[in-house]
Amino acid sequence: MEQQLDYAAVRAAAGRIAGAIRPAAVVPAAEGVWYALEYLQHTGSFKARGARNFLAAHHRAGTLPEAGVTIASGGNAGLACAWAARAQEVPATVFLPANAPRVKVERLRGYGAEVRLVGDRYADALAACEEFAAASGALASHAYDHPLIAAGAGTLLDEIRAALPGLDTVVVAVGGGGLFAGIATAAREHGVRVVAAEPENSRALNAALEAGRVVDVAVDSVAGDSLGATRVSADALAAARYEDVRSVLVPDQAITAARRALWEEHRIVVEAGAATALAALRTAPQPLGEPVAVVLCGANTDPGDLTAPGI
Repeated sequence: MEQQLDYAAVRAAAGRIAGAIRPAAVVPAAEGVWYALEYLQHTGSFKARGARNFLAAHHRAGTLPEAGVTIASGGNAGLACAWAARAQEVPATVFLPANAPRVKVERLRGYGAEVRLVGDRYADALAACEEFAAASGALASHAYDHPLIAAGAGTLLDEIRAALPGLDTVVVAVGGGGLFAGIATAAREHGVRVVAAEPENSRALNAALEAGRVVDVAVDSVAGDSLGATRVSADALAAARYEDVRSVLVPDQAITAARRALWEEHRIVVEAGAATALAALRTAPQPLGEPVAVVLCGANTDPGDLTAPGI
């Protein structure tokens, strides 16, 4: 099933997922600053958009096998894949390391997924997932590196523009680059500027720009659980080269401070990856064009450290 990431793909994704996902709420946060509350999305993150688009496209094309879909991910992508598979009434088989948190395993099972625990590293789970796909005929999904996944995520940009017609700049956190690539593709169509925010020590996109090609990076960040991809997609690197895209790195301390500020000022609880976007806005050396929308992309996190005494 040949696919490419362009604005037509984003518009096609919007048609496929209409009525199945929650349109983003866009709310004023400060003068010239708005928050896109995508953490209110099904499964608690933007990943639901791409997963739903991926499976709906295969269903319509007649390429969704009876064996269903499989993915190696204990995070937001795995949850979204399981949720989208349940909607299509096909099996989802999710591979995780054996040391995956019980709460994630139970949540995946709650969406109807078959969970298989393999090895003690993500690489072990991924290898088992690939072997299962080859043997069973199940459709292999990816957390971010697929045009259908990125196009689904990119539908968020047009929803933000609908709520904020004068949108100048959107700030988005980057891990593997699926959300960023989709948003940047749609933003380019409308002349909207994009700030790609990454932790200083989890900078797969920034490093790729620096090297001129996709490279592997080490990951050591407070946001590594959701922005911990060791490399970005080729689509993300291509999008990062657009004229109105800016790559920004932020320290972990700023990410933690932004996450706490969201709680203290708005009673918003998000994961550190989502707070990375706000951290980029708060620490930007130059002012960003207004109005600016900050994407709060996920909230699958333990809020205990936000409410604990003395923190």
